Amino acid sequence: MSFRSKPFMLSAFALVLSVVPAVAQTAFVQGTVKGPDGKIIEGAVVAFDRIDINSHVEAKTDKKGHYVTSMKPTNYNVTVTVDGKVRDKVNNYLAIGGSGDALNFDLKEAAGGPAAPATLTSAPAAKGDAAKGDDKAAKEREAQLAKNKELNDSFSAGSTAIDNKQWDEAITQLSRASEIGPTQKAVWARLAEAYVGSAKAAKGADQAPIYDKAFAAFDKLLTLAPDDAGNFNNYALALAADKKLDDAKVKLAKAVELDPSGAGKYHYNLGALLMNSSQTDGALDEFKKSIEADPNYAEAYYYLGATLVGKATLDASGTKMVAPAGTTEALQKYLSLKPDGPNASSAKDLLTALGTSVQANYKDPNAPAPKAPAKKGK
Repeated sequence: MSFRSKPFMLSAFALVLSVVPAVAQTAFVQGTVKGPDGKIIEGAVVAFDRIDINSHVEAKTDKKGHYVTSMKPTNYNVTVTVDGKVRDKVNNYLAIGGSGDALNFDLKEAAGGPAAPATLTSAPAAKGDAAKGDDKAAKEREAQLAKNKELNDSFSAGSTAIDNKQWDEAITQLSRASEIGPTQKAVWARLAEAYVGSAKAAKGADQAPIYDKAFAAFDKLLTLAPDDAGNFNNYALALAADKKLDDAKVKLAKAVELDPSGAGKYHYNLGALLMNSSQTDGALDEFKKSIEADPNYAEAYYYLGATLVGKATLDASGTKMVAPAGTTEALQKYLSLKPDGPNASSAKDLLTALGTSVQANYKDPNAPAPKAPAKKGK
């Protein structure tokens, strides 16, 4: 008789999936600043003032007129200051997670820039071709600002819709954003997320075509960010959710290759997803790989033990549970790593149900023996 039928196990399998966020938590903004003569400006201060809260980030241009800085992805008012005077500004600029398009400043196009010298030779040029050039540049700048605003509005609306699980609205808004900013990595990441959410909410045969659209968005994202392990991890989780386990393992292997230090987390994420979708054997394999990659990954031990308990049987008398080998060791190891962790109570309950006492000073029997202290010389 399998122990899976026992109601007690319901609490043990309430898994919480800790996936890598689809949107990067840091936006990197870079660009160049040029003066009215078209030459680069060293020492210009490019400042970003966050709109929703009081937060200020700034960077100075180097000898090549280049600046780079990082900040939280959200909206900012941007100013360019040269010699203590504000020479240009952009309102409501969206700093997108990852590295978006360059934000360059050409001060000869900026309103409030230095006036042309008041000489007779410069006056006719200001009324002729130069003036036409300035008008053209100003119109191009206005068009770019309008495009940025439209991108910002669609991206923000799509993100809000994801937060509210309004999948159709999210897909509509983010698809529009992908057309406006086809090279914006964060847009494709969130669009893929929206499709995955929509697929999970769909039923039966309706899921497959939606997942295919999610995979297409991930494919586009990987062409833009081929070295981002988090994107491969999220792609793997989406494939696993569609029960494409072999493909998921390929993507996960790439995430581990790009970020070996995160291998424990990546295998745990996939294991949790497989457990939630009742693919128990695959989940066990991933939890074991997580522990192999990171022997101190506490949650992997807990869910390895809890999953193994689901395979427990009753003895011939029907009164005692018999769990697979390694079950109690995994749960004891979790408690030794996180005695006050979020799953400590459940781990203790499982050990009690297995007829095993909780060891306050548990030691892993598979851990290497400590080296003997070196002998002191006489």
